[in-house]
Amino acid sequence: MEKSQVSRAMEKLLSDKWGSDLKMKFVVDGMLGKLARWLRMLGYDTKYFNDMDDDEILKVASEEKRILLTRDYQFFRKASIHGVKAIFIDGETHAERLAELSRELNVRLEININESRCPKCNSKIRPINKEKVRDKIPESTYKTYNEFWVCTRCGQVYWKGSHWRKINNTLDKAKRITLKMEETH
Repeated sequence: MEKSQVSRAMEKLLSDKWGSDLKMKFVVDGMLGKLARWLRMLGYDTKYFNDMDDDEILKVASEEKRILLTRDYQFFRKASIHGVKAIFIDGETHAERLAELSRELNVRLEININESRCPKCNSKIRPINKEKVRDKIPESTYKTYNEFWVCTRCGQVYWKGSHWRKINNTLDKAKRITLKMEETH
């Protein structure tokens, strides 16, 4: 295959791989709170419980048709026995965990801010006029950035600050891991 064909094939794989259905809903156990935040940023409706027992989490997953994500193998097996779709998360880093979900469920590894949910409370976020958040953010942030979003539930304000590069670096790393997984399987 010549280089341009490889590039086109790679682009197709990436667009297929990272264009998934945002209708998937998740429930995450207490071991994966940070993964819940990542999935919310990616636009997935993700409930996180660190104060519920396994049976209560299974009930939520079953009643709301959510996919259970866990690092607890026994909990994973219990969910499967009870007919709840579950994924055992083995990765150690955020990028490895996101790559697993991309491979297993075609989870999209691109942030579309218009689809993102609040990492803290899971509600939708929406754009907000810069003037309306002036008293809720540091003055230096107000002077530096022009685009802001606010959570429709908890009121948390977001912007694409210096952390945005780190977020995208992690997502890029997850994509590279996913591609390596695809090559070896």
